[in-house]
Amino acid sequence: MTGSRSAPENNGDTLATALRLWRTRLTPDTTGLPTAPGSTRRTSGLRREELALLAGISVDYIVRLEQGRATSPSAQILTALARALRLSEAEHHHLFLLAGQPPPAHDRIEARLTPGLRRLLDQMSGTPIGVYDATWTLITWNPLYAALVGDPAALSARERNILWRHFTGLPDRISHTPEQTARFEAATVADLRAATARYPADPTLRSLITDLRRLSPRFADLWASHIVGTHSADTKTVHHPTLGPLTLDCDLLTAPDSDLRLVLLTAAPHTEAATKLTQLATTPTTAHSAPPPTGQAHGSPPGAPAGGEPAAFAVQAGPNP
Repeated sequence: MTGSRSAPENNGDTLATALRLWRTRLTPDTTGLPTAPGSTRRTSGLRREELALLAGISVDYIVRLEQGRATSPSAQILTALARALRLSEAEHHHLFLLAGQPPPAHDRIEARLTPGLRRLLDQMSGTPIGVYDATWTLITWNPLYAALVGDPAALSARERNILWRHFTGLPDRISHTPEQTARFEAATVADLRAATARYPADPTLRSLITDLRRLSPRFADLWASHIVGTHSADTKTVHHPTLGPLTLDCDLLTAPDSDLRLVLLTAAPHTEAATKLTQLATTPTTAHSAPPPTGQAHGSPPGAPAGGEPAAFAVQAGPNP
């Protein structure tokens, strides 16, 4: 006689459980549904009929979803359920994953500078830091970064994009070896292609790619090749107009649930570059540059509200303007 083994919970069961739990959190009052005076409810939360009304879905389909018999709802159904259940952005994302659907893409690239990120920039005043969005456009920086690589305050957003600067040949204080250039191009072009998958309707991103393909044969070739690159440990040589060359390590920090990248340039202790970086940090010229306010989304006006504080940062080496 062979022993029986219970089958693992499938996606339909997990989706069903999540939907039932989310439904029990709500009441007719919180969703704007009328309730009869003096009526009593045997269970907490919305009834299936009420959820069906809010989502514009048949009651029978709600029942099949919550019983695990409907396991492949469409993106339209999932969006309607997320709206009716008042799901947060993270829960909305999770709902799509449970249903085996790709999470919905945002229309625009977000570039929110959180309070935690702003504090990090303020507290690390002795380290040059630049913050980039998903297109590798510099959106904010600290004074030492501006003093080291050149003040970006007077540049347009397009001129602060490192792919635009690299592939169109704009002047730059940073030099690369041929090997570094190949790694840089592969990683940043791959990043840009990944951004198009997450933000297919972002007009600024689409315009950047169109213009780069038109103006740069090198970019056009890399784009057509579907090149895949990853960020790896590297050094950068910055040619400062008064201090001369500084060989620095470049690291990339990314915050969870964010497309923002922090580029940090540091020098090994007791090196000539470390001495020069300290000298630059203590000169009055580092205080002249103020970055523009960071908007809520890519291309949004200055002064838009900031979002929540990131819980942690993931560290990897990365490219640098």
